[in-house]
Amino acid sequence: MKKLLNYLPLHFVVFLIVGICVQFFTQFWNINLLKTILFLSLIAISILLLKNKILRTTLALMLFFFIGVISIYFNDDRNYDSFYKHHFKESSTIVLKIDKVLKPGEFYRKYYAKIINVDKKITRGTVLLNVKKDSTSTFFNVDDQLLLNTSLKEINPPLNPHQFNYKLYLVKQGVYHQLFTDKNQYLKTNKSTVTLVGLSARFRSKIEEAIKKYHFKENELSVINALLLGQRQDISKELIRDYQRAGAVHILAISGLHIGIILIILNFLFKPIERLKQGKTIKVIIILILLWMFAFIAGLSASVVRAVTMFMFVAIGMSYKKKKITVFSVITSMLLLLLFKPLFLFDVGFQLSYLAVLGILSIQPQLYKAYKPRFFLDRKAWELFSVSVAAQIAVLPLSIYYFQQFPGLFLVSNLVIIPFLGAILIGGFLVIILSLLNILPQLIADFYGLIISVMNSFISWVSHQEQFLFKEISISFLLMLIWYVSIVFGISFFKEKSYKKLVYFLVSIFLLQGVYLFENSNKKHKKELIVFHKNKHSVIGKRLGDNFFLECNLDSLQLIKDNSINSYKVSEGVHKIEKISFKNYTNFANKDILLVDSLGVYNVATKKKPIVVLQFSPKINLTRLIKTIKPSQIIADGSSYKSYVSFWEETCKELQIPFYYTGKNGAYVLKY
Repeated sequence: MKKLLNYLPLHFVVFLIVGICVQFFTQFWNINLLKTILFLSLIAISILLLKNKILRTTLALMLFFFIGVISIYFNDDRNYDSFYKHHFKESSTIVLKIDKVLKPGEFYRKYYAKIINVDKKITRGTVLLNVKKDSTSTFFNVDDQLLLNTSLKEINPPLNPHQFNYKLYLVKQGVYHQLFTDKNQYLKTNKSTVTLVGLSARFRSKIEEAIKKYHFKENELSVINALLLGQRQDISKELIRDYQRAGAVHILAISGLHIGIILIILNFLFKPIERLKQGKTIKVIIILILLWMFAFIAGLSASVVRAVTMFMFVAIGMSYKKKKITVFSVITSMLLLLLFKPLFLFDVGFQLSYLAVLGILSIQPQLYKAYKPRFFLDRKAWELFSVSVAAQIAVLPLSIYYFQQFPGLFLVSNLVIIPFLGAILIGGFLVIILSLLNILPQLIADFYGLIISVMNSFISWVSHQEQFLFKEISISFLLMLIWYVSIVFGISFFKEKSYKKLVYFLVSIFLLQGVYLFENSNKKHKKELIVFHKNKHSVIGKRLGDNFFLECNLDSLQLIKDNSINSYKVSEGVHKIEKISFKNYTNFANKDILLVDSLGVYNVATKKKPIVVLQFSPKINLTRLIKTIKPSQIIADGSSYKSYVSFWEETCKELQIPFYYTGKNGAYVLKY
């Protein structure tokens, strides 16, 4: 641990990450390229000229902080004059190129597309393209170019507290707008610039066509595509949910796990080459070529490129047969990736992959020492067990933070599937090669499909053991960070037991408990009134500590399934939800809240200047209501017609009364 903490690139990575985060969330750096180069050159020259070690180290860390800042700035398309929005008009004709095929939605096929031309001006920037589904609509492939005339649409932020922020997610992918079109609004051009990713997509399509001839079942084919070709678009929601609940969803996404297994297999197969002169170097070169060939087959997606890059450095480190060099190689790969692709930092897959690998390298050796297996099978089972536990410890706080659940049977699914995953991958490559050559015996195809079906059935069985799935667990970002501080100090103590390290570990535990108790106390004393947004429904909640009193027109089943209510309940630690009726009036934070529903009846004797919530499109004379009860605020929720809402907004503007529409501004929150 001490050697790792003294490894200078680790400090560079930390300051690079801080710089990336600061610039991404504040956007404070807006200096042009020439001044930026001069600024960085000045710091670099100072590092070379100064002799004081502390000053040089400080400046080096500062340099990597600003490299992180600047890498985000220059990777942001919005900072260039050629950004498509700077040239976009309502009547603009645009040319875009398909960059990535996404999982389709219920009504639209979805793609990432680069806008390469706006009104014959060369532009840059990526958008989310939504193509309306119909029986005649065609699928687009990577590198296809389209000519269309449509308008840019903003991506809506979440309208209710704690809902998934799809807008922020797309911004982290470098996507800031979306386009909607149907078959009558675009023209597919014959022009096409072939890219490496496009060639990969075409080759993958040929593989998919070849495999389909052998009559695999739908779920079998979708899992084969995910495992070997990196394509998850066709996997059903039910199957993905089963893998998530079983703690095995990482199996369906080509990631560090798959590349790591392939690396181990290749390392074993080519071990005899080490006997040759310069054999280690030759072996590493062959392995790297084969890993990148697999990345090409798997579509060269960001997750695959990240995983192969990481294990490329691991493979080099392994050739030295020193564990420390392997750890250093992983950190160096992270540094390299973030220098060129800083937005990778915000990808959940990137975070989980690196944490899992670092966890295996640092935690697994300590776990393995706890038991001395005597037999071969015993030893291999213990190795796999310790690797799975180490990886899970490393990713647990982050996975709970993102997914708010913990699959208690993750060990069962991993211990059963991962030992056979190497064979499944090798068998899959064999199936691909033979199917491309059109010599795959149907018997082998049926047997391979049976293996995939058995795996799916086992995962389904594990996922239905409800008592072992711990759901609705929520931790804050701060608590997650402190969990990792405790894990690091815990590993350090168990590696080298000393009084000093024990003190650090215990202090981190006390800090963890203190933050947990503080946040829990705040939740228990929190009070707020929320007018949620839900189309065609009215949902109003009054939060009093652990209790949440809800007035809504949702039935019990709808209430259980409602994402906005469930997200709020889990994230805020609410224990009890009680459905009540406010009877058109409630009081909160010394304010009167008057609810006016479709009947249009309201109490004129209400105290002056109440907050008025309009529900279910009441047919009222709003001007008369305002003059009679003089409200301090008018709120319209999602249950009212938009035509009514527009009229109310105009009326409030004329009478200078604050107007709030949840469909535009999001949920209305009144805190006490």
